[in-house]
Amino acid sequence: MAEMSPTPGEAQLVPSRLAGAELIRKLIPTLPNEAGVYRMLDERGEVLYVGKAKSLRKRVATYAKTQGQSARLQRMVALTRSMEFVTTASEVEALLLEANLIKRYRPTFNIVLRDDKSFPYIYLRRNHDFPLIGKHRGAKRPDAEYFGPFASAGAVNDTLNALLRAFPLRSCRDSFFSTRTRPCLQHQIKRCSAPCVGRIGKEEYGRIVGEVREFLSGRSDEVQTRLQDEMQRASADLDFERAAVLRDRLKAMAHIQARQGINTDAVDDADVIAGHEEGGQVCIQVFFYRSGRNYGNRAYYPAHTKDAALGEIVAAFLGQFYAERIPARLVLLAEPAPEQDLLVEALSVRAGRKVELLVPKRGGRRQLVEIAQTNARQALARRLADTASQGALLEQLAQRFELADAPARIEVYDNSHVQGSNAVGAFIVAGPEGFDKRSYRTFNIKNSELAPGDDYGMMREVLTRRFARLVREDPERAGAGWPDLIVIDGGAGQLAAARAAVADLGLGDLPMLAVAKGPERDAGNERFFLPGREPLALDPRDPVLYFLQRLRDEAHRFAIQTHRGKRTRDIGRSVLDQVPGIGAKRKRALLNHFGSARGVAEAGVLDIERVPGIDRAVAKAVYDHFHDGA
Repeated sequence: MAEMSPTPGEAQLVPSRLAGAELIRKLIPTLPNEAGVYRMLDERGEVLYVGKAKSLRKRVATYAKTQGQSARLQRMVALTRSMEFVTTASEVEALLLEANLIKRYRPTFNIVLRDDKSFPYIYLRRNHDFPLIGKHRGAKRPDAEYFGPFASAGAVNDTLNALLRAFPLRSCRDSFFSTRTRPCLQHQIKRCSAPCVGRIGKEEYGRIVGEVREFLSGRSDEVQTRLQDEMQRASADLDFERAAVLRDRLKAMAHIQARQGINTDAVDDADVIAGHEEGGQVCIQVFFYRSGRNYGNRAYYPAHTKDAALGEIVAAFLGQFYAERIPARLVLLAEPAPEQDLLVEALSVRAGRKVELLVPKRGGRRQLVEIAQTNARQALARRLADTASQGALLEQLAQRFELADAPARIEVYDNSHVQGSNAVGAFIVAGPEGFDKRSYRTFNIKNSELAPGDDYGMMREVLTRRFARLVREDPERAGAGWPDLIVIDGGAGQLAAARAAVADLGLGDLPMLAVAKGPERDAGNERFFLPGREPLALDPRDPVLYFLQRLRDEAHRFAIQTHRGKRTRDIGRSVLDQVPGIGAKRKRALLNHFGSARGVAEAGVLDIERVPGIDRAVAKAVYDHFHDGA
């Protein structure tokens, strides 16, 4: 195969008829003695491994020496059929690029952070006379202040609800705010001061905004002292109503602090990270402290960690965890990470300021690390117990239905539609570690020749599209994407349609069963259909029955959720969307003026032209669209 054209800073080298260590030895003389990132690819072009190096030539050369390598590295080298390289200006840039590429490709032989959801924040928006407060997740806006991160939506919701009792700011959208003529329910339950109808002035509202900012920035003692003094003065002046309001605000502030659990004076802003390894799995706990307050914690279970030391796993976790997040000024670890100085430099570049990585030995900071370690150990123990229980269920499932082995990957298929409209198919994936939501997939039904509501035809289409792609991508069935068991939501008809679809692709040996509800459609009376066997039922108290019910219900939920989303999008469409020159703003103006698309269709050119924002040419285009250009 000819050498492919490299992009700037990148070379892709694919010598023909070479593989594994022989390929790597051939590449070594061509590599620069510079920092960069390398990717090892298999015969299908899938990324096996992403690594960074201070010297690409020296680092890649280590893979050519197979003696002394672990079984994992030997297998990785043996599967390698090509490599890609990117040179970088420094090793720090290589580390940052490596983390981004691992998150993007999720290679089989890398330590991979599987849960990379963003964290929620509390934000104060500043571009309004009466700023609003709310919850935010995603990209930050320049016109807002953000406080967090919080470990979960529940943590931020609890804090925000209590915060509004202490500081009654508005949490409504500007469009809602601008149209109010009387206070809303939030004011009635004392969680908003109703600036929309003039119940509070700009100056007094601004003072509350300042108190919120102080409280969330860690100066809560100052705010509490000031409110206590005001309460005492109000009481002395016999203004008991005002004193009661201040008392309630102080109680709400105390409630927030109590719910935040382990608060500390050992750190101001810090992320505390610790891991625990057991049974071939690893749990890493991350605690967030901001202004000395505990904003919650989250557990992570990186993949592909069996042959790696805990320090190596934590170092890989740090690179990926902070690839899309800004680290705190201080990150506390339970033990030193490999190449810690390089990590410090990379995180500082990512944050645009100095970041410290410390391993405390004693005192309050060490206590915080030990709390994180304890939580990691306990969370991993629970996960191992759940995995063992799940594994036992899979073994029992194999026994009940006479499968060769306990399935490691189960795919459950379902369809959803309303009288044939907005039809979708979907499948979910489950295995020894529970539901694998990253592997869920949906299919828009494309066959226009299907009769409305043809469940059999939809099932055939979904299975055909799913497995035709698998056959193209992995004809040898060597990858992990092939299911060990296919479960169909339906009866004998759905099972026959599914079997026909996979048989046409030469996959008639795939294990398959269908789950049908009983005559009264009651849970517990399900019947199970298997190829070449009479339908059977399980004991209503059989754990395997509960397990299959959960799988079916999850597939049903996922399919309905997808169908509803598609239906909602279709409802939002209008015949006006097909008119040239009519965008969202003009469509809204026309609908507001005429009341409906039918009203627009029946209007004359002069009537349409009277709508704000519609000139003569656009009015003529709208009229012609509904009257065939007449």
